[in-house]
Amino acid sequence: MFRQLFDTGSSTYTYLLACERTREAVLIDPVLEQCERDVALMTELGVRPRWLLDTHVHADHVTGVTAIKAACESASAATTAVGLACDAIGYERALSHGDRLAFGDEHLDVIATPGHTPGSMSFLWRDRLFTGDALLIGGCGRTDFQGGDAGQLYDAVTRHLFALPGETLVYPGHDYKGRRVSCIAEERDTNARLAGKTRDEFIALMAALNLPRPKLIDIAVPANKQAGALMQG
Repeated sequence: MFRQLFDTGSSTYTYLLACERTREAVLIDPVLEQCERDVALMTELGVRPRWLLDTHVHADHVTGVTAIKAACESASAATTAVGLACDAIGYERALSHGDRLAFGDEHLDVIATPGHTPGSMSFLWRDRLFTGDALLIGGCGRTDFQGGDAGQLYDAVTRHLFALPGETLVYPGHDYKGRRVSCIAEERDTNARLAGKTRDEFIALMAALNLPRPKLIDIAVPANKQAGALMQG
């Protein structure tokens, strides 16, 4: 069971996965403003969350993990989680590379993909890879704030993600052009920031982007360091 959901305000994709037999579910990168939608969908599908996950501490929206756990009657057993290196205090579990998160008969494998932020994680489920901001369709997350490191990002993507089978489906954390899915082979061959680039070339490219500061960073990052709990008062 799989759903890809979209928040137009932040261009964020949220992903719902569930085990057909046990109805245990995972929600990846929920957005606070979409909590009512997400809870209603889980109720409609008859699933209960086991894991409420963020790929990293987001700067462009406030996470919905805490609000969903509070609002969803079936979420009492759910665990909120984010990468250990995110240094976030509001989550119930800190994730490390190689962790395996079970939900019913299914599981996610946790892959450390630092660089956009130090604690960025990707999640592999069957043939589907949820990359957050580490790898986008035709691009990647920026590395110029929140402890970002272009060299780390290059290493993580090329060594861990591009090493996966080419047919592995890539589901990003964002897309601004309406694209919903790619695959590892396509990104290895055509990604405008990474394909054919040496490590030094990638670092130089990222340093020259000169991107504007995210509008919500001063609200989102402090809230997300506490799993969105600051917004629940």
